[in-house]
Amino acid sequence: MDVTIYHNPACGTSRNTLALIRHAGLEPTVIEYLKDPPSREQLATMIRDAGLTVRQAIREKGTPYEALGLGDPSLGDEQLLDAMLTEPILINRPFVITPMGTRLCRPSEAVLDILPADAFSAPFVKEDGEAVLGEGGKRLV
Repeated sequence: MDVTIYHNPACGTSRNTLALIRHAGLEPTVIEYLKDPPSREQLATMIRDAGLTVRQAIREKGTPYEALGLGDPSLGDEQLLDAMLTEPILINRPFVITPMGTRLCRPSEAVLDILPADAFSAPFVKEDGEAVLGEGGKRLV
């Protein structure tokens, strides 16, 4: 299965999502979006395919969101996309794309919705100790 993750290795949610993908026996294409941001078209497509609005795909915490005045409700999608492309840290993460769909994987276990359920046979615990998969790879959350 072809899997792509827009990843930030400094983000625990992103690391957990990547670990879940690999736990399924898949080696994804890993795009460190801070170094290699998506094109405007790719970003808009990911957001749309994930069923989100542009505003829902913006990360506020730990970003220049406030300093740039992005909370202004009069800003349209094009202006928000411009900001996200200028400052990729504003792109919420991680986005994962598989043939089964596209998700913003917050929380990380959202990736399970777009991976084959039968790919898991063992338990999985996130970095913080939260169990996501139990015996036999059964989903717990």
